[in-house]
This record gives sequence, structure tokens and C-alpha cells, in this order.
Amino acid sequence: MTSLLLRFLVKKSKCCNFDAVSIPHVPVGVIFQPVTRRLSLYMRKLKIAELKRLSPEDFKQAEKLPVTVVLDNVRSLHNVGSVFRTADAFLIEAIYLCGITATPPHAEIHKTALGAENTVEWQYFENTLDAIRQLKQKSYHILAVEQAENSIPLHQLHLENQRYAVIFGNEVKGIDQAVMDYCDSCIEIPQFGTKHSLNVSVAAGIVIWEIFKSNPFQLTQRCAPLQHLSPSDPKSI
Repeated sequence: MTSLLLRFLVKKSKCCNFDAVSIPHVPVGVIFQPVTRRLSLYMRKLKIAELKRLSPEDFKQAEKLPVTVVLDNVRSLHNVGSVFRTADAFLIEAIYLCGITATPPHAEIHKTALGAENTVEWQYFENTLDAIRQLKQKSYHILAVEQAENSIPLHQLHLENQRYAVIFGNEVKGIDQAVMDYCDSCIEIPQFGTKHSLNVSVAAGIVIWEIFKSNPFQLTQRCAPLQHLSPSDPKSI
């Protein structure tokens, strides 16, 4: 049946006046799609065993991005878990959980972290300012992710080869102004619809990916394919 279907599709492709390619062995489930006058043959989903995932032990030993994520009074445990999972995916060195932000172990955090709360290093601070002061003592450049005067649009962000701390604020109130006053720079995700706010875990995913793909830190283990990616019209901070 599959063979008859393939012959029909190839004949149809000739009738439609785009080139048909040789199909010696095509697995069941192949989807044909005309792209630049050719048949696109496959986009096979990878199996879990093919993803080259690190074990928790290997993750602990892996080279990390010199970036610490700071959660300033984030109330949703699901958001906290999602940030852990993103931090694991992009080799973030640590998460600082501040104020009312919940800490592992917790079943609601685990629902979205899926175990990343056990791989990513974290610390708890009752006061976010204490966390920021500690980071400044370690020479971190403090970045707030917020809508503020003189913020830098995310697509214009340019990072130097130094340590960074990235702060994400409360789902309703954002980053406390007292914390903003301690920050070195502020970055903003441009938005163009009726809602000029993003879920904090969504914002964290966008910003962490942007930082990771810019790769000014010369990670050697897993990031070489990303070195050709760079932000357009960067602004130095």
C-alpha cells in the first residue's frame, strides 16, 4: 500500500511540474511537500536516546554559563519550576530565590521543573537586596528585566566576557524599585500587542536563550554550533 502511494505521489509531482527526487527507500510516515521544486523527504523526530542529554552527575561537572538568575518575589511555584528547567537547558550556573519565592523540594515546583531543581544550583535569600549585594561583591554585572526608562531592547543587547546576574520580578508588581536602584543595566523585551507583559517564566526563557546564543563566554563543550549567531545592532553595556 505504501509503495503504491509513493508511486502515485511521484507521478503527481511530475504532473505538477516540480522535480521528483529518487526515492530508493522511504520509511512509512514520510510526508511529501514541494519546496523549491523538490520533494522534502523527511523530518524524523529524534528518540530520547538520541538527544545526548547529560546525566545529573555530568551536568554538575559541566562548564556553566557565568550567569545567575535572580527571582525577586516570584509567587507562582509553576513559574519557579519552569525557570529551573530553562536554567538546566542552557547551563545556567545558579538561581537565587528571594523573598516569597518558593524553594525546592516542593511538588508544585517539580511539576514544571521535572527534576531540574535537583541539577541547577540554588540559594535562598529572605531579602533580594542581600542577594544583589553578594553578587556585586563577586563582580557580577546586574541586569534587570523590566519595563523602565533607559532600558535596552533585548535584540540590541551586547554582552562582554564577564559574569552577569539577571533579575526577574513578581508576576504583578515586577522588580521592586529598591532592587532596580542597585542594577547596572535594564533590558526590555519589545512587545507590540494589547498586552505589554509576559509570564515571568516565558520572559525568562526568551532572555536566557538570547544570552546563551550570543555566547560571549566561549563555552567549549556544547555551544560551538551557536557561535555564528549574534544580536543585530548591538549596544554595549
